[in-house]
Amino acid sequence: MDKYLYFQDANNDAYMYPLDRLIGIIHDADTTLKMRFLSAVTGSTEDTAGGAVDLVTLTITTQKEKDVCAAIVAKINAHPNGDPFIVIADAVNSVYAHGDITGVAATFDS
Repeated sequence: MDKYLYFQDANNDAYMYPLDRLIGIIHDADTTLKMRFLSAVTGSTEDTAGGAVDLVTLTITTQKEKDVCAAIVAKINAHPNGDPFIVIADAVNSVYAHGDITGVAATFDS
């Protein structure tokens, strides 16, 4: 069963990626985790030097990057098969994969 990661940062502004398009998660600032996905815009199936990557930025509580990453992995790997629809960040309804996620934004094909 394929799993999908769901994000919503405003009314009429939501995005969802199949788990297999997740390239990685980068913690590059005190309150930021960046989730990189193969592009949903271009349909590229490769992480190329040309930049066919979508970026979802999670705002998090300072020093909680490890806890947030662990919670995301736990949601993805929920036993026995978990829910194939995994909400990581829904700012409209205040639903987050972890209590230390406080916001979300995206840049497509960046």
